[in-house]
Amino acid sequence: MDHASGTRARTGLALLLAVALLTGPWAPAAAATKDPRSGGRTGSAWLPYWGNVDAAYRDALRHASQLHTVSPFWYETSDDTTVKGHQGAGRHDIIDGLHDAGIDVVPTVTETLGAEKMAELMHDPQRRRDHVDTLLDLVESRSYDGIDLDYEAMALTGDRETRDRVRTGYNTLVKELCARLHDRDKQCVVTVLARVRGSGQAFDYERLGGVVDRFRIMGYDLHWSGGEAGPLSAKDWYDEFLRYATDTVPRHKIEVAFPGYGWDWISGVTGHAAHVTWKEAEALREREDAEYLFDEESGTPHFTYRKDGEEHEVWYQDGRGVREQLPLLRKYGVRGTGLWALGFEDPDYWSALRGE
Repeated sequence: MDHASGTRARTGLALLLAVALLTGPWAPAAAATKDPRSGGRTGSAWLPYWGNVDAAYRDALRHASQLHTVSPFWYETSDDTTVKGHQGAGRHDIIDGLHDAGIDVVPTVTETLGAEKMAELMHDPQRRRDHVDTLLDLVESRSYDGIDLDYEAMALTGDRETRDRVRTGYNTLVKELCARLHDRDKQCVVTVLARVRGSGQAFDYERLGGVVDRFRIMGYDLHWSGGEAGPLSAKDWYDEFLRYATDTVPRHKIEVAFPGYGWDWISGVTGHAAHVTWKEAEALREREDAEYLFDEESGTPHFTYRKDGEEHEVWYQDGRGVREQLPLLRKYGVRGTGLWALGFEDPDYWSALRGE
């Protein structure tokens, strides 16, 4: 996904034009935004703990030349001092194999407390310190390169006061965690909802972006399992949240994660959609002999089929869709990409990222 520079200007006028293009607000992603630790690799990806974990791991190794980081989705916190590992968490063979391939291993931790309880924890100095200590112990328990906080449950509240307490408390928690991780030469990463159209308000992009090493935005679930059928991501949606993100977070820190999956809705029924990976969606489409449709407006594929007398509507993402949406990242000078999740995706996704 490298953006090649043009030929060197041979006249004074051409040189001035080149400087203007490379430094002006319209500039594409530039070499100056490259993290020197990445070795030119611009992608990260999550490794699920369910399904065929070994196949997902091999997927990462196949595409090691494009990945600087893999985040095993291994851990979950339920109180101040408890972090539970999912099945297979901390596998040394996976950690060592990824390191041998030149990939950093930054495990993801989710939380289950929700908005009110997390707000209480984060605004209590002792409880917050205990929580940070627990996260640091996790990082030191293996040869991890840092930690990724994917604290989403706390963001799902309609109460403005609680949301504000979550936002300010999370700022303090992340600032303290990052400082202590950096003292250990470890990476501090956060994963956040897209801040657009009323969502993601629990995340203070500017404050968080100022202290973390990588700022991952979930570029999916515009339409989700609990809502109406529609594209998981869309070009105009990317344009909106990237405009805000790049106004508040250093561009070289931002990663936009693409979906390697989709949802299967029963038409006319809101909610309860079934999760399908790209592989499952394509197998279903072929089995049902459904026509492949591509929504040019959003940049995503979809199809319909009938089962047990009911009409189903499936929306997902593939390599073609990623090619349609990548220009939005380039428009805002964002090089970093992510994938949810390894083993889910269209193999053509990797070619799309390479610009092929």
